[in-house]
Amino acid sequence: MDAPRIYLVTPPEIDAAFAGRLRAVLDAHDVACLRLALATQDRDRITRAADMVREVAHPFEVPLVIADHAALVEPLGLDGVHLTDPRSLRKLRADWGDDPIIGAFCGTSRHDGMVAGENGADYVAFGPVGASLGAGEPAGRDLFAWWSEMVEVPVVAEGNLDPAAVESLRDATDFLALGEEVWSAEDAAARLAEILAPLR
Repeated sequence: MDAPRIYLVTPPEIDAAFAGRLRAVLDAHDVACLRLALATQDRDRITRAADMVREVAHPFEVPLVIADHAALVEPLGLDGVHLTDPRSLRKLRADWGDDPIIGAFCGTSRHDGMVAGENGADYVAFGPVGASLGAGEPAGRDLFAWWSEMVEVPVVAEGNLDPAAVESLRDATDFLALGEEVWSAEDAAARLAEILAPLR
C-alpha cells in the first residue's frame, strides 16, 4: 500500500488571513483533497468562505468538498460533499451521477462504511483515531487494516491525529485527514510536517 495522502480540513471559523495560511500549506505539501467544514449555517458566510478557499485551492488542483451542504456544491462551484450523516448518500449519488465527490463519515462502524460504499461513496472516513472527550471508543488500526484489505473504496483516517497515530496507520489507510491538529499551530505547514514525519 502506498503512503497515505494528505486530506486537509478547514477550521470551523476562518477569516481573511486564512487564505495566506492555506496557501503556505499547499505550497509546502502535496494535498489530495480539502474540506470546507465551517460551524456556521449562514449561507452568505459559507459562500464567502467557499469562494476564498476555492480560489486558493484550485490553482494547486486540489479538489474542494464541503461538509454536509450538498445543495451548495453546484452553485458554489465545488467538487463534492463530505456527509457526516451518510443516510442521504444513495439518493444524492443517483441525482448527481458519477462526477461529484461524495465522502461519508462512518464513525467506527464497519457496517455503516460498507453501506456507504455500496451506495456510491468515493471514500469512507473513520474516526476519531485519537481519544477525545465524549466521542466513545476511537477508531483503531485494526478497523483501517481490515477495510484496506477487504474493501476497494478508499478509506480516510481522521480525528486527533498525532505522529504516533500516523506511524501506526501508514500502511492501513489511503488518506490522513488533518484539521485543528494543524491549524492550531502558528506555522501550520511546519506543524503538518511534524505530524507526518513518520511517513518520510
